[in-house]
Amino acid sequence: MEGFSRRNIFRMRAFYTSYQVVPQAVAQLEDLPIFSIPWGHNAVLLEKLKDTKTRLWYAQKTIQNGWSRSILEMWIESDLHKREGKAITNFKETLPKIQSDLAEQAMRDPYCLDFLMLTDEAKEREIEQGLMDHLQKFLLELGEGFAFVGRQYPICVEGDTYYVDLLFFHTKLRCYVVVELKAKDFDPKDVGQINFYLSAIDDTLRHPEDRPTIGILLCKTKKKLKVEYAVRNLKKPISVSSYDLIVKSLPKELKPSLPTIEQIETELSKDLKKKKKR
Repeated sequence: MEGFSRRNIFRMRAFYTSYQVVPQAVAQLEDLPIFSIPWGHNAVLLEKLKDTKTRLWYAQKTIQNGWSRSILEMWIESDLHKREGKAITNFKETLPKIQSDLAEQAMRDPYCLDFLMLTDEAKEREIEQGLMDHLQKFLLELGEGFAFVGRQYPICVEGDTYYVDLLFFHTKLRCYVVVELKAKDFDPKDVGQINFYLSAIDDTLRHPEDRPTIGILLCKTKKKLKVEYAVRNLKKPISVSSYDLIVKSLPKELKPSLPTIEQIETELSKDLKKKKKR
């Protein structure tokens, strides 16, 4: 064989040296996920990841979800392998084992919302509006299976109307998913609110064939023990995660210097006034 570039030759050698020590029976080597994804995907894994276990994890996820090379790169850069299945939940106590395992893997912590280009001081309304403006990216971050149902979804209980921040339906879990946004630190009181919404949706919206509604509480920050105490002994399945608004790739020293939305608007208004005077 001929015609390989110097770069490709080195990639092939790197591929061989990386996986020759994988503890797998020779007859089962072909079962490794790296042999079921395109060469371009393997090149990305070799260049961006150092350990074999993580490369195999992303290769398997690529097969399961049909990721393109650009999507694979995006998930690697956002450290998906460190976030998936890491949310604090009570699923094992509130859901059947098969569903609880799948639901656990569907949750992430933290959720990466840096595509909103907001600062840490952003208010709930700003975050919610940003998620609607970038709904496709938010659905991608939530993961496979989430279908959008509505924003500020109304629920009527004994004549009073309450509004769920974001409502989804998960096509694999076969259940509604309530997402509540909190632009502040986790407060145990927030669990009571989302628990109320889950009960109301189960009674008024859930189809008999649907599985129990799941709640996702997204907070600016959280402390593990407080969350565990808050969800313990609850009958409704609830997941609590934090979210990141700042782009991870920015140097730490630059993050505090990012302008707020108000500062940007002020500068723009000043420029407009100057142009009018001219």
